[in-house]
Amino acid sequence: MKNLKSKKQNTLTLVLFAIYLLALTWLILFKLQFSIPDMYGERVINPIPFLGSFCDSGMIQFSEIRNNILVFIPFGIYLCMLKTPWPFVKKLLAIAGLAFAFEIIQFIFAIGRADITDVLSNTLGGIIGIGIYALLAKALKGRTNKVINVLAAVFTILAILLVILLLISHRWVMIT
Repeated sequence: MKNLKSKKQNTLTLVLFAIYLLALTWLILFKLQFSIPDMYGERVINPIPFLGSFCDSGMIQFSEIRNNILVFIPFGIYLCMLKTPWPFVKKLLAIAGLAFAFEIIQFIFAIGRADITDVLSNTLGGIIGIGIYALLAKALKGRTNKVINVLAAVFTILAILLVILLLISHRWVMIT
């Protein structure tokens, strides 16, 4: 009975993780656009950390860095849920690898600016996710994945509803 519950939890985690990865891809690669022509075609690579983060007034735009950190926090959490036995370094490499892959894809398809700052901030977000999972695991003991799955399911449903509203409003704008 306990093994069946554990298997259902793991399946739910995998489904939520897949939805998260789809949303992350839509966000990072497609910039939340509904059609590819809406995206700008730019093939730029920035290998210098924080260089692309400055606005016209010379100040660092921390909002972009913060957002890049925030969107990768769930990746670190899901990685811990799905790959508990992996050592920290292996999880870190998976996080940095995904962040780097997104930047390479952006460069290859000219759908954004490939920026080392994004890789660094995404990786930091994943590390924060690993830390959050570790804290929750200490506080919640054996219920950690169950609690995270419930919270993730609620946020996923809310996000899907938001996307539906955006699609409806986008369609409404196209009609009028």
